[in-house]
Amino acid sequence: MATKCRVCDAKRSQRQVDSMNPCCESIDCQVTYSMQSKQQAKGKKLAGAAWRADTAARKKAAKSKGDWAKEAQREFNRFIRLRDEPDVCISCGRHHAGQYHAGHYKTVGANPELRFNELNCHKQCAPCNNHLSGNIVNYRVRLIDKIGQDDVGFIEGPHKPKNYIIKDLERIKLKYKVKADELQARCKF
Repeated sequence: MATKCRVCDAKRSQRQVDSMNPCCESIDCQVTYSMQSKQQAKGKKLAGAAWRADTAARKKAAKSKGDWAKEAQREFNRFIRLRDEPDVCISCGRHHAGQYHAGHYKTVGANPELRFNELNCHKQCAPCNNHLSGNIVNYRVRLIDKIGQDDVGFIEGPHKPKNYIIKDLERIKLKYKVKADELQARCKF
């Protein structure tokens, strides 16, 4: 069984065919084949990177407004928890080892325009947020102490409805990701 060398097309002997090398025994052919293999591998790496970038772009384009809102909310909540890390729960005044949330004074469902307002959201323990529906009476008392009556009045006052578009949500997500990362970097040192 005789096959040809992949570089020079010379016929190879049976001994050469049995080896794992697809080239003849010529040094020039082996070097050339090695260089070609490296170029092909590099091309595949570049093709893989382009494929990954294309996939990421398609995934980003396929995200709904709700997906963007969830991601923006996740970064906003992370920022609030880092900002208020040394504080006690805004509702009950306890400091414990349990889980903390970014609790909104005015709920997101009833006041979507205040969803990303930093004055409306503070560190709150899970029992107050989940089981006591925010423990709003105590939340308000401590909120006045923390931010003042004027700002609480602003939060409680009437607001223009806000209809976020995807660009707004992208910007909000990026803004709070940067702010949270800065806070996290400061806390490490």
